[in-house]
Amino acid sequence: MGLILQRLYLKYMFLFPRISILLSVYDTSFVLVKRAIDSVLRQDLQNFELIFIDDGSHAALAHEYADYVKLFPEKIKYLRHTNCGQSESINRGIAWSRGEYITILDADDEFKPNHLSLCMAEMAFADLIASHTETVVDEEADYYVPDRHDNSKVIHVDDCILFATLFGKRQVFSQYSFNNTYAADARFYEQAAREYIVRKVDLRSYVYYRNIPGSICSVLKQAKYKESMQAQLS
Repeated sequence: MGLILQRLYLKYMFLFPRISILLSVYDTSFVLVKRAIDSVLRQDLQNFELIFIDDGSHAALAHEYADYVKLFPEKIKYLRHTNCGQSESINRGIAWSRGEYITILDADDEFKPNHLSLCMAEMAFADLIASHTETVVDEEADYYVPDRHDNSKVIHVDDCILFATLFGKRQVFSQYSFNNTYAADARFYEQAAREYIVRKVDLRSYVYYRNIPGSICSVLKQAKYKESMQAQLS
């Protein structure tokens, strides 16, 4: 009888999840993707759905992703489409989601085991939050990212609104969408602030790995370095 009740409870949580977690993937190493998924599955708050969005990854990786995701049908929903970028993938994930609250996880990062429960506790005071992160770096410079107002300058990551640390009520994510530009996260946060209660909080339960080759921040940083070197040589 206990096993039957447990299965019914898991089915109920999947049909009516409290939180929808959106994870968009494009050709990210399976090892990193598995780490991200596993960090969700280890959460101390289990009433969630993970919407795994394959944004047109190459076939071999797509098969690896799908094979792993299928091991957790009661927790993970799998979507795949032609490559359209992370912002549009997240917009589509929002449309498919069913949770009362929505958050995002980058495929090369991870949650600490209490991330969801800590974020939920903040919802008593806000409609949308963005948090600081536990940032993993190789060098001091990795704490800095290009300023969205002037890409020739950098700002500390703690002073940014980070895409994947956004956590909020469904109506906020349903009302606004993410555009496919650098700092789409900050623009979303600023839009929401016009009508909703938004807060930047110091949870640091999201583990942010810097710098991942090929990320937007990394590409901009490399471009800035090349411009600096060319200026010195000219």
